[in-house]
Amino acid sequence: MWLLHVSGGAAQDWPQFFGPDRNGAYTGPALSEDWGDGGPPLLWSREVGEGLSGPVVADGRVVLHHRVENEEVVQAFDAASGDPVWRYAYPTNYRDDFGFDEGPRAIPVVAGGVVYTFGAQGQLHAVDLDTGEAVWSVDTMTRFRVPKNFFGAGGSPLVEDGRVIANIGGRTAAGDAAGVVAFDAATGDVLWTAIDDEASYSSPVGATLDGERLAVFFTRTGLLGIDPATGDAAFQLRWRSRSASSVNAASPIVVGHRIFISAEYGPGAGVLEWDGERLSPLWSSNDVLSTHYATSIYRDGVLYGYHGRQEFGPSLRAVEFETGAVAWSVDQFRAGSIMRAGDRLLILRERGELVLADASPEAFRPIARAQILPATVRAYPALSDGILYVRNSDRPDAVLAAVDLR
Repeated sequence: MWLLHVSGGAAQDWPQFFGPDRNGAYTGPALSEDWGDGGPPLLWSREVGEGLSGPVVADGRVVLHHRVENEEVVQAFDAASGDPVWRYAYPTNYRDDFGFDEGPRAIPVVAGGVVYTFGAQGQLHAVDLDTGEAVWSVDTMTRFRVPKNFFGAGGSPLVEDGRVIANIGGRTAAGDAAGVVAFDAATGDVLWTAIDDEASYSSPVGATLDGERLAVFFTRTGLLGIDPATGDAAFQLRWRSRSASSVNAASPIVVGHRIFISAEYGPGAGVLEWDGERLSPLWSSNDVLSTHYATSIYRDGVLYGYHGRQEFGPSLRAVEFETGAVAWSVDQFRAGSIMRAGDRLLILRERGELVLADASPEAFRPIARAQILPATVRAYPALSDGILYVRNSDRPDAVLAAVDLR
């Protein structure tokens, strides 16, 4: 039976981008706050290939999408031991025009016993979680005539009620818009195509707004709320830099009937209110929480996230959700990713340092710090049953590791 939310699986699984509900919130056993001089224990590590795609955890397995030589590989490991369980691979000749990593970017999604992956060349694959056998695949770049984006395909698809919905950014053979496409999760058949929007690097979220279930996308063009059953757009709002080199990468954050979006290269950040008919801005600014790529965290009326471009050393900030007022800011904190465990923030910096801190608007108060991996760490980690699964990307030191935070 297909469930409406991917989080219908085991309670402590981390089966997709940013956790069970795509909000970066961990609800498992309490984390230790005393890591000692040596940092939290390393349970295991395994050498891996290229890629910026983070791991996911489901049914006792860690699944990673990475590139080894001229293949994109979907690989399952035993979550407790790190032993390989199965390996599924297909050829790739993707080349990054800017000399960055040439592996996959999008984090897998596990739903209904199937792993869905979206490769750097737009290869959408469905693989059986138990066996690693192919279920179906679609070459979206070829089928929908998608032009090569700056860094390949990068947004993780959304699985909603038996549909795999992705920001493809192309057109059908007949010339119809295929900015967003829904595929049958069981067969890969195309259910609908919609919207003439280019693809971004942001992963969509599922949300109920004004009683209506919507897939909320932040495409390269802007904010989009779309009916997952039909492809009909409930709302669209242009939110795009004037610079052709811009990207939208952070995911939307939906709180009640309000939506936070954020992007660098000019459009900035803002909170929009949806009343069932129109979007109205509560605030917008390019000087508050303009995020290059890392999705922010929401807790009790406060956003915690990064402000500024990755290469310039962004600030870490706490910002009031409804007003945009900056509660505190740590300048030149440097880039990374952030998640929440109860009233704590768990921050993984690009240089491989893990930081545990209070999720408080009063001040930035670190509780524990540890170097857990060599740089560079850009992939989002997964946190399941108190164990952090994390990967770095610099060769020849690229590993997937399990770190015990219990």
